[in-house]
Amino acid sequence: MTKDCWLGDKRAKHLCIEMRLKDLLHMDRVLSDPQKRAIYDQYGEEGLKDMPPPCSGGFPFGNGNGGGGSSGFNPRNAEDIFAEFFGSSPFGFGSSGPGRSTRFHSDGGMFGGFGGNENLFRTYSEGTAPRKPPPVESKLPCSLEELYSGSTRKMKISRAVVDGHGQQVQETEILTIDVKPGWKKGTKITFPDKGNEQLNQLPADLVFIIDEKPHNTYKRDGNDLIINQRVALAEAIGGTTVNLTTLDGRSLSIPVQDIVSPGYELVITSEGMPMLRSQAIGAI
Repeated sequence: MTKDCWLGDKRAKHLCIEMRLKDLLHMDRVLSDPQKRAIYDQYGEEGLKDMPPPCSGGFPFGNGNGGGGSSGFNPRNAEDIFAEFFGSSPFGFGSSGPGRSTRFHSDGGMFGGFGGNENLFRTYSEGTAPRKPPPVESKLPCSLEELYSGSTRKMKISRAVVDGHGQQVQETEILTIDVKPGWKKGTKITFPDKGNEQLNQLPADLVFIIDEKPHNTYKRDGNDLIINQRVALAEAIGGTTVNLTTLDGRSLSIPVQDIVSPGYELVITSEGMPMLRSQAIGAI
């Protein structure tokens, strides 16, 4: 059966299926008859064409009682014959009673029967997995102190879940987030399947995204902390001392002995933000 058989209208598809089924019945008739099997093995299909027709009449789909005797062919249900060659039966003929196969329980099969207005093939969606919606994202504002030392945040969430009766109900839960020292703005913390649930789809993931709160003294630049300090002219010429409070509460007194001009930079090493993947620390 060529691929084109599947590309025409429904009637053409049914005819192709019928032709294929007749071929299968013919094959079964030959293989189940020792005499025909021997002729076929020796002479092929042409040898079978030269054989006289069987004495008994009847139609292959009949019950085997038509005509005046048996031709050696034991008629069987078409589903059984198909299954013998292919391992399963995709056909549903809508028949019932003794003539219907007891080896399969067909609900229309892959082809949905040969009549009516049913679709010829099952829809693909019947076999697909439930869809997972995109993650639900929410910002988690953190102070520079929290991102410097680390902290534990408790987040109370309320979400819709599906109960045993298929109804949506509200559920409250408290999630724990361990903020690691050195985390930066944009860091994501994912809680799988903690979003809202709906019928016929998987629950969404819940994602918290770190956001940095503005600080009164420092501005973060990567792993460094920047502070702008104003000094009087006399201090710029004669020297001064800059007093700072670190993010963990320590007091620093930094002597400045150079002549200070606009844009002057003083670097204090190892007093900036910790680096998440190393023991190093940024600067102020």
